[in-house]
Amino acid sequence: MSARRAALGVAALLLLGACGGPTAERTGVDSTGAGPTTGDSVLLEEVDGSPSEDLPSALERIDDPALPAPLVDPDEVISGGPPPDGIPPIEEPRFQRAAEVDWLTDDEPVLAPAIGETARAYPVRILIWHEIVNDTIDGRPVAVTYCPLCNSALAFDRQLGDRLLTFGTSGLLYRSDLVMYDRQTESLFSQIEGRAIAGVLAGQELDRVPVQTVTWAQWREANPDGWVLSRDTGARRDYGANPYGGYDRPGGNPFLFQGEPDPRRPAMERVAGLGASGDPVAVPLVDLVETGVVELTVDGAPVVVWAVEGLRSPLDDRRVDEGRPVGATGAFDPVVDGQRLAFTRQGERFIDDATGSRWNVLGEAVDGPMAGKRLEPVEHLDTFWFAWAAFHPTTRIADLG
Repeated sequence: MSARRAALGVAALLLLGACGGPTAERTGVDSTGAGPTTGDSVLLEEVDGSPSEDLPSALERIDDPALPAPLVDPDEVISGGPPPDGIPPIEEPRFQRAAEVDWLTDDEPVLAPAIGETARAYPVRILIWHEIVNDTIDGRPVAVTYCPLCNSALAFDRQLGDRLLTFGTSGLLYRSDLVMYDRQTESLFSQIEGRAIAGVLAGQELDRVPVQTVTWAQWREANPDGWVLSRDTGARRDYGANPYGGYDRPGGNPFLFQGEPDPRRPAMERVAGLGASGDPVAVPLVDLVETGVVELTVDGAPVVVWAVEGLRSPLDDRRVDEGRPVGATGAFDPVVDGQRLAFTRQGERFIDDATGSRWNVLGEAVDGPMAGKRLEPVEHLDTFWFAWAAFHPTTRIADLG
């Protein structure tokens, strides 16, 4: 692997310098000078991954003849600049109680996986610098991931067959999307597809964990006793700065995307994508924010998709918390206790027509006869149109007119 690392290293020097340098040991002070970060954060759970295996490496050579044939054209898997783990994944995530967090602003985005008795939030201001968190939630090993170039947040179960995988950033891109690698076999995984595209694990898919991107205020209100990923990451980064300033402005172009984006919508338009496994559909975010709620049938099943205003784009301004408002979404099974509900938006809440109960963006009934009930989340992906269409070229576009 040393040859590949050396080849990519020169190209990555400027980027790594701009990002604050390589991974550093924990110092107790973040790069903004905000003060101690150790002492008020804790390591909740940790499960060691399986041992690394002596196998041919797709990270070293994607088309190694000793490996199965890659599932994608190797020429489409290109260097994004940094070497493997030049963007350092978080290996031992530490957390703070929500009530102790005073460094997030109300409208900035956090990732909220639908897993665990006690909720966890992963601030995008941290994930934008690390892209992968290898975590364990209620004994279940997961990887929480975020690709800034596609604005795609996805979470996966790290257990794959008999192997417990841990993931790193390969430094490679496929269709402008994050390519992860596992440290056990050094197979390459497409983040949006959630499958190994090269290496000994080629063709194997990770089980997904539904995840929403919501505002800090929305998550905190729903989970006052929840846990929040700490800035105590072991690396020096200016958490809060956006190294991709202006990337998602309307009319822009995706970074290192080969080919022509699907012309049906603007390349950098935000969509909520559903039905990735067989019935792909894209819901334009700008229309969804205006309409509030849309009912769809995806893969033959009913789905309610909704949105509220307020959430800021982390990729717009030079500071994550100063981006333009774009809106937070959710996708759910509308059937509760055998009853199919229909919803309308009222302010930041959603009202069901059957009982008049009020629901938050996370799919929880906060008052009314249904108080305490939760809608079952449906896997969906908030991303850019170019990325959704590139991985799902047969996608239909929901008509909210």
